[in-house]
Amino acid sequence: MALLKYEEIAESLRSRIAAGEFTPGDTVPSGRDLAEQWSVSRATAIKAMDVLRNDGVVEARQGTGFIVTETPVARPAGSRQAGSARVSGGLPFLRVGAPDWSVPPNHIAEALRMESTAEVLRRVRVLQLPDGSPHSYVVAWFPPEVAEASPRLTQTAPIAEGTTRYVRRQTGRFPVEGTDTTTVRLASENESEHLALTEPTAVAVLLHTAYDQEGRPLVCEEGITPGFLYERVDSYSM
Repeated sequence: MALLKYEEIAESLRSRIAAGEFTPGDTVPSGRDLAEQWSVSRATAIKAMDVLRNDGVVEARQGTGFIVTETPVARPAGSRQAGSARVSGGLPFLRVGAPDWSVPPNHIAEALRMESTAEVLRRVRVLQLPDGSPHSYVVAWFPPEVAEASPRLTQTAPIAEGTTRYVRRQTGRFPVEGTDTTTVRLASENESEHLALTEPTAVAVLLHTAYDQEGRPLVCEEGITPGFLYERVDSYSM
């Protein structure tokens, strides 16, 4: 399906940011400049910038215009419904260590439909509350055919365009279905350390698996959130 003009402009800017032409803190072209470059109305150019802002790629800076986001923002595991923006309910995060190849726990291997001894790419981050305290500990696991085709997944630097868009650009695969499973248990010693928990604490564990257009697993992400910070609200007709 052909992109609409504002989507085409937004994707072009994503690619330029991903390529390093604009780095965190840099000012991107103004709506007026984009309108002239693309021969479109300023309203169309501004709509393109709104797309990038909603995905947490750029932010408005008074007196400057739009700049590339300096603090990466991510959505908690399980908050990836179609149409949701990264900055809608998103939280700043810190990368934990460097991405590495590791044999996942059995339930992750099963979700990814991998052999129990196969290594997959692991990326770990801690999402933060506005005061800088930890909100959730998130581990993402990518199968080899996705990770090997998407080398930036192995780097510690945040991916400004978001991993979903980057993986789609690299592989042509994109999520069309997601499965979320929530369980409750006590935090492990490692989780407690990263979540600054000083005593045994119940945590909600949300296992999110995304499947591509052919039903193949793209990523399995496990988010661990202390019970006192976890809340889920569903509204529905009766």
